[in-house]
Amino acid sequence: MARLSGLQREVLSLYRKCLREIRKKPIESRNNFKSYARAEFQKHISISKKDFSAIEYLLRKGSRQLEMYSSPGIRNIR
Repeated sequence: MARLSGLQREVLSLYRKCLREIRKKPIESRNNFKSYARAEFQKHISISKKDFSAIEYLLRKGSRQLEMYSSPGIRNIR
């Protein structure tokens, strides 16, 4: 198996953090959060591995969204 670059590891780390935060949400809304997270990552899957500025931007954006959605006050997402 090939070694992962630093950015690839950061993307996987963000995805794992999302999945961990989803486990803290109420059971009835977990599927909504999971499908949202999956759709967001899937939406940008076609970005080139060499487009560092776009990847870094999306990582920052994803981290901010994760921080916002991990708030205990947010119980569901549509």
